Amino acid sequence: MIKAALATTALVCALTAPALARDVMDVADLVEKQGPAVVNISTTKMLRRSAEGLPFALPDNEDLQEFFRRFFPRMPGGPDGRRGGPIQEIPSRSAGSGFIVSSDGYILTNAHVVKDADEVLVKLIDKRTFTAKVVGADDRTDVAVIKIIASNLPAVKLGDPTKLRVGEAVAAIGSPFGFENSVTAGIVSAKGRSLPSESYVPYIQTDVAINPGNSGGPLFNMRGEVVGVNSQIVSRSGGYQGVSFAIPIDVAMEVVDQLKSGGKVSRGWLGVAIQEVTADLAESFGLDRPRGALVSQVQEGSPALKAGFQASDVILTFNGKAVENAGDLPRMVGVAKPGAKMAVDVWRKGKNQRLEVVLGELPTDIPVASKDSKTYLRGGLALLELSAERRRALDIDHGVLVEEATGDAARAGIRTGDVILAVNNIKIATVGAYRKAIAAVPVGKSVAILVRRGDGSMYVPLKISGE
Repeated sequence: MIKAALATTALVCALTAPALARDVMDVADLVEKQGPAVVNISTTKMLRRSAEGLPFALPDNEDLQEFFRRFFPRMPGGPDGRRGGPIQEIPSRSAGSGFIVSSDGYILTNAHVVKDADEVLVKLIDKRTFTAKVVGADDRTDVAVIKIIASNLPAVKLGDPTKLRVGEAVAAIGSPFGFENSVTAGIVSAKGRSLPSESYVPYIQTDVAINPGNSGGPLFNMRGEVVGVNSQIVSRSGGYQGVSFAIPIDVAMEVVDQLKSGGKVSRGWLGVAIQEVTADLAESFGLDRPRGALVSQVQEGSPALKAGFQASDVILTFNGKAVENAGDLPRMVGVAKPGAKMAVDVWRKGKNQRLEVVLGELPTDIPVASKDSKTYLRGGLALLELSAERRRALDIDHGVLVEEATGDAARAGIRTGDVILAVNNIKIATVGAYRKAIAAVPVGKSVAILVRRGDGSMYVPLKISGE
């Protein structure tokens, strides 16, 4: 009996081993075959700085320059006779990774790698260097496409991230800390992760060592196929601590196709703020189990409002697909085309009800849906109005609280917990007042934001990039 079992096991191994060998390669083979398609990306950005030593350059607006001079009275006139003195340009350099997706020179990387760069250089494994053009970038998914003038380039083979299994071996190639063509390996830790900063991407979590410079590089499975774009890490130190995230390659390529064809990405817009359905909430609504996305707010003027959505609706399906978790809905809506008519099943007052909605196009300052119900306004701020008690505690009679700062606001130095008191010396008492004030600022121009932080206040120049 034992001999028969051993013989059977040996036969199975003999039959399956060649099949596995055909499909799976070791890391060394993977690097040898796919490494030439991975590139090093270096960027240069010219930073403008006031010659008077201010921590920022004065904006190109005479009224706003005069506004800042009132608070920096010692600013001398420049040798060229202009008030405020000359502006110095200082080069700032950074590096990242990317990979060739077509032999005619299209390269995929992260949007944050090439953002605001004045020059983008691509270095191949054979030491050739090219100046690249940024075809387009999408900050929401952190995907960018750049192009070099070359032909017959080695290109990666794309895989199917939906077939990835938790625990499966994966490897990354990139340039951590500038060390080109570095290889690290690990396993898939989880799939479909949602991060607070982005609800449109079902991230692949891995324990592959990813560090600054790896951004934009490929994540390979052991068949030598790209399954993800390395994008983020979770770290207390700023370096690798075992938790890395990659954008699934199918999500990235959807963005790439739109960027190549039109230079921008259009997404569907429903116009609801949502939250997770907990076990207690499911019981209170009469649901059989925790599932769906609970509508906590329907935005004014949104497609959802026109279609009859209500706060307390639980969205169970979207376009025939089940919404198991709140994080599923933003992705489903985001990949749909603006103008598409969608059937949505909701749970309302203990019954199923079907609604039909014609999706709009996602505005630049409003997310499709947010698990934490945050609405990001122009400039990248999520704001909350202060209660009377909070204002008394802070000894102020106006202002709005910064719930989260992203994009332009984060780059300007505005932080979570700050209180915005004024925009261009106009007092801000409500979120609506901020929205109105910031809407009047042209793209590329700056505004002076008066911020209360701790016991003190300061002005922060916020430049609106038009993201």
